[in-house]
Amino acid sequence: MSETTHSPKITALAISFNEEANVKRYVESLYFADEIIFVDSESTDQTVAIAQSMGVKVINRPFTNFSEQRNFAIEQATHDWIVFFDLDEIITPELEQEIRATVQNPGEKNAFFVKRTFHFMGKRIRFGGWQNDKAIRLFNKNHGTYNGNLVHEEVKSDGKVGILKNRLNHYSYKSFDNYNDKLNLYSKLQALNLYQKKKRPNAYHFFIRPLYRFLWQYLFRLGIFDGKEGFILAYVHSFSVFKRYLQLWMMYRKID
Repeated sequence: MSETTHSPKITALAISFNEEANVKRYVESLYFADEIIFVDSESTDQTVAIAQSMGVKVINRPFTNFSEQRNFAIEQATHDWIVFFDLDEIITPELEQEIRATVQNPGEKNAFFVKRTFHFMGKRIRFGGWQNDKAIRLFNKNHGTYNGNLVHEEVKSDGKVGILKNRLNHYSYKSFDNYNDKLNLYSKLQALNLYQKKKRPNAYHFFIRPLYRFLWQYLFRLGIFDGKEGFILAYVHSFSVFKRYLQLWMMYRKID
């Protein structure tokens, strides 16, 4: 980790669960950070052991939802400037240099989006809406926090937000079952969020919303040009919409 004292110090944060395949690459890409902290959701593989062997501070915290995990992690940070990447995101040398330069001279901005290049089943996905994918990954903790969403959480900044020029590579696909399990978790948390807001599902949610999601992603956002991978992505994401409302319906019916 960096020993530089001439620029603002950086805390790198991550939430982890069974990420042993990604830990080494992830930590090595964050050599410029002054501290690295993982909030781990009771991993059963070697995630914690590998991280600790590389000097990462690991705090165990049972998973509740994504916003709570991330906001808890922010509270553990020693330094004001935070980089908060996922373990399946690769920080390129160009992005790392831009982050360091930005922290030294952020101007009037307190947070920065990073554009993401999405890879699925070994292929770079160029369409389907993924071409515009970005998330805030660099921010000042005194001016930003996660918005409380159970899933698809976002940093809300009380100041101006910029966009970094360099992209990161996002490899969220490990296997089809793993990707599907991830979407199932997202659907369940989204359903819980709707349940807490007392939203009730109807025929529109079961039939029209999933179909619209498929058409939006595959045709309107040109996912068709990503070939078989584009079709699979549109299909599984549309099914996850159906699953969201099915799980919401089951919550009202008290069905496990």
